[in-house]
Amino acid sequence: MPKNTGNVHFSYEIICTIQKKTVILSHFSNKCVTEMKDSAQNIAKQRVLDSERGTFFFGQDFSDIASPEAIRKVLQRLEDEKTLIRIAPGIYYYPKIDTQYGLGVLYPSMLDIAEAISRRDKTTIVPTGAYALNMLGLSTQVPANAVFYTTGSTRPVPIGEGKGIQFLHTSSAKKFAFNSRLMMLVVSAMRDIGKDQLSEEQMSVIKKHMENVSTEDFNHDIQLAPMWVRKILLTL
Repeated sequence: MPKNTGNVHFSYEIICTIQKKTVILSHFSNKCVTEMKDSAQNIAKQRVLDSERGTFFFGQDFSDIASPEAIRKVLQRLEDEKTLIRIAPGIYYYPKIDTQYGLGVLYPSMLDIAEAISRRDKTTIVPTGAYALNMLGLSTQVPANAVFYTTGSTRPVPIGEGKGIQFLHTSSAKKFAFNSRLMMLVVSAMRDIGKDQLSEEQMSVIKKHMENVSTEDFNHDIQLAPMWVRKILLTL
């Protein structure tokens, strides 16, 4: 006759008790995880709704709420329910809505997106190339890719449908020292067009833009322009 029957029975009861408690703990653990996810979702959503429409959001804007992986899933849910629009990998937008003319969602420009990235990265940017020309009305060409000089690193930011933003690093301090944003754009555009390539129509457009630059800003910024650009702008 086995001598350990009582011990075996006692051990079985312990095992059953442990398994039962494990199931209970597992239940509470899963419940806590679900509640934490819901809480992160609600906090993030409220943070978005409390902001102005036209605001950009990045994962790091919610780093105080949950882990990066959890936030990624939260942002995905907010996109699925149309609260946010995913502009590019890791970049989300709380869209402006036009109710006056029924246009619906108003999507941000390339400049809006680039400036949001620049604010996040604490860099300075300058539009250049075809995008700068189009912004000033010096060209009717709408480039698929907007190019910006930056104090940050060189890198592309795909926007989708063949569009994107290209940041080009430059160490030229002059490109970022302008007081007038408009003056900065004009000088950049003229440099891209070239000394002997400016048409009469383009000169007329540039002259109109110069009327919106204060004398103080003009006198400061003209010193930052190439010599040939200075000569042209001083004669307008």
